[in-house]
Amino acid sequence: MLMISGLTKSFGGRTLFKDVSLQVNRNDRTGLVGPNGAGKTTLFSLILEREAPDAGTVALQRNVSVGYLPQESAPAGDETVLELATAVRPEIVRLQQQLKACHRAPGDGAAKASGQSLPDDEEYHSLAAHYEEFDGYQIESKAKKILHGLSFREKDFDRPCREMSGGWVMRAHLARLLVQEPDLLMLDEPTNHLDLEALLWFQGYLKNYPGAILMISHDREFLNQLVDSIVEIRQAKLVRYRGNYDEYLAQRSAKEEQLAAAYKNQQREIAHLMEFVDRFRAKNTKASQAQSKLKQIERMEKIEAPEADEATINFRFPQPARSGLKVVTLEQIYQAYGQNVVYQGMNFEAERGQRTVLVGPNGAGKSTLLKIFAGTIAFQKGHRKLGHNVRSGYYGQYRVETLNQEHTVLEEGLETPQRVTEQFVRTVLGSFLFRGDDVFKKVSVLSGGEKSRLALVKLLLDPPNLLLMDEPTTHLDMASIDALIEALKQYEGTLIFISHDVYFIRAIANHVVHVNAGQLKHYPGGYQYYLDKTAASSERAGLTLGQQSTQKIAGRDGERPSVKIREQKRLEAEQRQARSRARKEQAQIVHQLEKEIAALEQRQAELTAALEDPETYQQPGRAVALNRELSSVVANLGSLTEEWERAASALAEIDGREND
Repeated sequence: MLMISGLTKSFGGRTLFKDVSLQVNRNDRTGLVGPNGAGKTTLFSLILEREAPDAGTVALQRNVSVGYLPQESAPAGDETVLELATAVRPEIVRLQQQLKACHRAPGDGAAKASGQSLPDDEEYHSLAAHYEEFDGYQIESKAKKILHGLSFREKDFDRPCREMSGGWVMRAHLARLLVQEPDLLMLDEPTNHLDLEALLWFQGYLKNYPGAILMISHDREFLNQLVDSIVEIRQAKLVRYRGNYDEYLAQRSAKEEQLAAAYKNQQREIAHLMEFVDRFRAKNTKASQAQSKLKQIERMEKIEAPEADEATINFRFPQPARSGLKVVTLEQIYQAYGQNVVYQGMNFEAERGQRTVLVGPNGAGKSTLLKIFAGTIAFQKGHRKLGHNVRSGYYGQYRVETLNQEHTVLEEGLETPQRVTEQFVRTVLGSFLFRGDDVFKKVSVLSGGEKSRLALVKLLLDPPNLLLMDEPTTHLDMASIDALIEALKQYEGTLIFISHDVYFIRAIANHVVHVNAGQLKHYPGGYQYYLDKTAASSERAGLTLGQQSTQKIAGRDGERPSVKIREQKRLEAEQRQARSRARKEQAQIVHQLEKEIAALEQRQAELTAALEDPETYQQPGRAVALNRELSSVVANLGSLTEEWERAASALAEIDGREND
């Protein structure tokens, strides 16, 4: 479907791609990853022919349709949301405009003033017939379902796009692409503008997408759920790994271990040869041998030094003053925007050390609740009480109100009451993508995303003991998200946040609050606990209905209640015994896999150590055999680990059912 061959592209003396190739076939699900600035969006531009390569070719199969969602700035005009979502063909857009004109009243002054002639009934029916021929009404129906999935409300369908925020316009463009269903769907950070509910719907929709998908994303969970291969941009090359993002990390780690060992051994061999050359090149009797050693070095296919990964966070962030046990309390809150009542009689209490994520459908009031905690909006009734020694900080407000536009990035980072060194501040800034000379940029010239990251750094350098964050991972790459997670794991205060990044939520949250229709439901555990409990509630609801139906049928048949109860108890006992047997069998499978994995990991360590031993290379063919065995061990380890994950998940599911 898509074939890239021998592609080379440079910008300003920097080579982004050097003689790279890539093939994308029908139904492939490919994630494109790499650090910011590696060239991911540039590669998309080359595929779309918006930029030309310095060398090589980009070829698409004949008649293959391509759809592209940019990361930012999709256009919006006078068309409505539904019109934009259905604008999949020029003929449909033209017919929509003509049909729209037919709905104007005959006395429409604007039409008369412009000299337009309004179609009569016969023309209208003719247009409608043509619209139906192009499947216009079916496309409308499909678009409405997709718009609902992306959290649009019915009343939004006829709103002009220019009235919507940039994030909602991006959603409308995404809906158009899903309605269009191109053969190759190219997505650049598609989850940035989605709330959690819309993201989960979108993720489920893409699992059944009929075409190929090539996507750039910093959302690990999203990649894990959808892709079957990862293409990494590294050292101006494209390296493909089969599997999802977690499998890519495991394969890359194993590959890097092998590469590091091979590089070290080759350097050791070169040093040994050069030692001979340096010692004997001046002696007539040994000069020819020394020259031979030099030629041997020249003939070697040099192994490139492994590129070091970004350093893992290994420093301690400043910590806030300790607060009282009760951090923030809301009592009988009434909040409304005009006639739209968001909360009525709402109560909430957060305790020290809780890391609470707010989840729920779009428009449920999550951001409003966060702002009530922060005290940035006035509610009409009720009370907000901060606990003893509590100082709150709200992420969105922090950026707008406190950044000094005249400061450099470094000066802004250093302006903190905490006792920190310049080196420490520069290290933290580097973790959030301000590297090298970036720290000397003026705040006034930063983009919105850069200002967001700088505000995040300022919060972490002087954290309040009640931290309120709305979508903190937006504008961060994966390394920066890891840095934020590490900082928040160290954080000793109380955190309440909203996020659509499931990986981030899983890593941080120890309490979940579901917000819907002004009601709050608490789940005192992490995100998986919340998922398990909501799934169990749904199952119990279905079971209850089933039991009620059974009881009604039994009543009609005249069966005595005591007989029914004894039968029910017998069935329950048999089910418990069956679950116990299933758990025992599953636990044995997990234990056996763990033993096999441990043995393979030990063998992997032995083989790696052997490849690092200089004596290995004294025996002809020994290194080749060890490398071959190591590759086999790594492959087996990957498949066994995947099998263990499935088995462990099945065991956890059995345990979850027993606990319920």
